[in-house]
Amino acid sequence: MEYNAFLIKYAEIGIKGKNRYLFEDALMRQIKYALSHVGKFTLTKEQGRIFVEAVNDFDYEDTVEALKRVFGISAICPVVMIDDCSWDSLAANVKEYVSHAYENTHFTFKVMVRRADKSYPKKSPEIAADLGAELLDAFPELKVDVHNPDVYLNVELRTKGYIYSLEISGPGGMPVGTNGKAMLLLSGGIDSPVAGYMISKRGVYLDAVYFHAPPYTSERAKEKVVELARLVSKYSGPIHLHIVNFTDIQMAIYEKCPHDELTIIMRRYMMRIAEYLAEKNGAQALITGESIGQVASQTMHSLVATNEVCNMPVFRPLIGFDKQEIVDISERINTYETSILPYEDCCTIFVAKHPVTKPNVNIIKKSETKLNDVIDELMKKALSSIETIRVEQ
Repeated sequence: MEYNAFLIKYAEIGIKGKNRYLFEDALMRQIKYALSHVGKFTLTKEQGRIFVEAVNDFDYEDTVEALKRVFGISAICPVVMIDDCSWDSLAANVKEYVSHAYENTHFTFKVMVRRADKSYPKKSPEIAADLGAELLDAFPELKVDVHNPDVYLNVELRTKGYIYSLEISGPGGMPVGTNGKAMLLLSGGIDSPVAGYMISKRGVYLDAVYFHAPPYTSERAKEKVVELARLVSKYSGPIHLHIVNFTDIQMAIYEKCPHDELTIIMRRYMMRIAEYLAEKNGAQALITGESIGQVASQTMHSLVATNEVCNMPVFRPLIGFDKQEIVDISERINTYETSILPYEDCCTIFVAKHPVTKPNVNIIKKSETKLNDVIDELMKKALSSIETIRVEQ
C-alpha cells in the first residue's frame, strides 16, 4: 500500500467568507506551479478540501518538499485513496494502512471520520467506533485514547475514500497573488532575501531590484544575487529581477557629498530608482530588509531620512527582529549559505568609516544639491540601461 494522493489543508483561507473561493483558486494555481517541476498531478477541490492526486509514478520526497514551499498550506497529509468505500473494503483498507504505516503498533489511537457522502449507510460516529473495533481485533496491542492519542487515524468518505494519519506542517500564510505586488530591494546580504520571503508569505507577488557597481562589485556578486532571487522564487514564484548599473551615481555621490552621509544619500537614490521601477511594473509598495539599529543606516533617524524620498509605502518585515532571528529564518529557507559568500555588494564597498547615525533630512537634502549638475543625466543613464531577467526555481 502506497500513498497516491495528498490532502491539502489550509487555515487562514477558511475565514475568508464569500471570497474564500478566490483564495482557494489562487492556492491551487500555486500548487500546480510548484508541482510542475516534480511530475503530473490532478487537483480537485471539494467542501473545504484540496486533493492532489498523482497521475503516474512520482517521487514522494520531492513532492512533499515542493508542497512545503507553497504559501497558504497549513498541512500536507499523504493519503491512501480507495475507490471502493463499501464497509468490507473500507475496514480491510484501514487495517492494511495501519499495518504498512506503522512497524510498531504499540500506541494509542483515535479514529476520526468525516462523511461528506451522506448516502453512506452508517453515520460518522458509528463508522469510527466500528473501525476502532476492527483495528483492536486485528492489533490487540493497540489502545484507544479519545482525549490524547498518539495517532489520529483519519478517514474521509467522499466520492472516494481517503485514509491518512500523518500531517506534515506547511508554511502557512496566504497564497501568492492574493495581496498585490511589491518591489524588493535585494542585496547580497542575509536580510533582504528573508524580507522577500516574509512579505511573499502574506500573498504578495515579488519583483526585485539589485544595484550593481562594476568594477567595484564583481560579476560573482551579481551571480550571487541572482541565486538568492532563485532561492526566494522557490516560495514566491517567478521573480523579475531588475539589475541597475549604479556605479556612476555612486561615484558622483562619493566625489561630491560628505563622506559621513554617503550611505544615506546612496540609499535615497536607490529608493528613488526602486520606486520608479515599482510604478512602472505595477507594484504598490517597496520592501527592504532593514531592522532598527542593526547598522548606522538603519537607525530611526536614518530610516526617516531614507523614507522621505518615497511616495509609496515601504514595508520592512524584519524591522523588530534581531540578527540571530533573521539568520534562523535564512537557514530555514536555505538562503544563508549563499548570502555569506564573500562577494561584496555596492553598499559595503562605499561605506563610510564614520557614518552619520542621526541624519537631519534638511542637511541631507542640502548635500544632495551638490549633485544637481550631474544627477539627472546619471539617473537617466542608469534607468535606460537596466537589465531585467526572469528568475525561477
